[in-house]
Amino acid sequence: MKPDDILALMDEPACAHNKKSKSGCAKPQPGATQGGCCFDGARNALLPIADVAHVVHGPIGCAGSSWDNRGTRSSGADLYRVGMTTDLSDLDVIMGSGEKRLFRAIKQAVDTYRPAAVFVYVTCVPALHGDDVEAICKAAAERWGVPVVPVDCAGFYGNKNLGNRVAGDVVYRHVIGTREPDPVPAGALRPGIITHDVNLIGEWNVGGEFWNVAPLFDELGLRILCTLSGDSRFREVQTMHRAEANMVVCSKAMLSVARRLHEDHGTPFFEGSFYGVADTSQAFRGFARLLGDPRLSERAEAVIAREEAAVDAALEPLRRRLSGKRVLVFTGGYKSWSIVSAMQDLGMTVVATGTEKSTEEDRARIRDLMGADARMIDDNDQVALLDTFEECKADILIAGDRYIYPTLKSRIPFLDIDHVRSVGYAGYTGMIELARQLVRSVESPVWANVRRTAPWMKAAAADANLARGA
Repeated sequence: MKPDDILALMDEPACAHNKKSKSGCAKPQPGATQGGCCFDGARNALLPIADVAHVVHGPIGCAGSSWDNRGTRSSGADLYRVGMTTDLSDLDVIMGSGEKRLFRAIKQAVDTYRPAAVFVYVTCVPALHGDDVEAICKAAAERWGVPVVPVDCAGFYGNKNLGNRVAGDVVYRHVIGTREPDPVPAGALRPGIITHDVNLIGEWNVGGEFWNVAPLFDELGLRILCTLSGDSRFREVQTMHRAEANMVVCSKAMLSVARRLHEDHGTPFFEGSFYGVADTSQAFRGFARLLGDPRLSERAEAVIAREEAAVDAALEPLRRRLSGKRVLVFTGGYKSWSIVSAMQDLGMTVVATGTEKSTEEDRARIRDLMGADARMIDDNDQVALLDTFEECKADILIAGDRYIYPTLKSRIPFLDIDHVRSVGYAGYTGMIELARQLVRSVESPVWANVRRTAPWMKAAAADANLARGA
């Protein structure tokens, strides 16, 4: 990838950074890949496309370090769970055989798995070595009649966020618009309900959580052409240009896709979340507003009233146990405000929230929710985070999996909200599950036990006192 291409990806007109600075996003700095490099971000963003062969072109360490680090789930195809790599060695670099190994790897993937497409991820070594991956992919596609998509995402280009943008750029240039959607089956049409086609952009189906809200889309007459990219299929990604409205779930990752679909195809979009009762309801209202269908608005309000009544009844005993509890949220990205909203739905007090990967728009939402004096944490230093927890007298920490062990060693309640989890918290039913998990964490008897002085230490202290008295 040329430097100008990287700079272009950092210049996102729909992003808040461009509104306050003509230079766009911050340029890569030494150490900026802490928490994920460009390759990690691109592969994470595209890996949930379940029927694609994802081939990592580089040393085996790149594939091994990033394999299976997203808890996305599929309702059928599971090819995305197979780790594939060209396993470049020192000898391949010296002899210049990387391109041959890649061509053979693509052939093996096609012959063995018959994938809908092959995505080839370029890592640091072949990028530095100068392998012409784009030409190899083109030749392989012509040879075997399967789309082969090059994803130029060498880790040294920048951080994980840049990789997300690279992924969005790749699917927009190579995949979206290459197929038309299937017609709506006659049996799926219900009298008086107009079916609208929509997309969800930046929805990963972590822990299968999108399945909590998918039935409500069907009930409202909203056909999801594609969720980019949770539980998606290659043929679905191809049809995204025909949607009537888009919802951006994770703005940092795929905002450019929504913006370009709006510019090229006139598809309106809005940003929303399925975390929390209020935000889930607002998401359905957002689709009704963009589509301008009065009957859809009526159905949406009826569904929202029914679901909110049901979830309120289920949450009432849980809210009583959680009300007033103090929580520190350290997530970043769009979860930095969507989880805050969910905690407030439960009557909990958010004492601070992490904004390491948040946009200015994310920060503005946090201020709206928590007030102008909202405490935001930019530094991901673990010791400082634990100090903040004690300083704010929090009752529980909600954060990603990298903080599990420091938190448990500090003997404080913890709830994992990262993308590797197996539990889904989205939607109305996900909110109930989130409340249950919070209650289990906060009220677990283990915390009282581990904070008590150990019996043998009590005995040692007693002996020491006795000795001093003697």
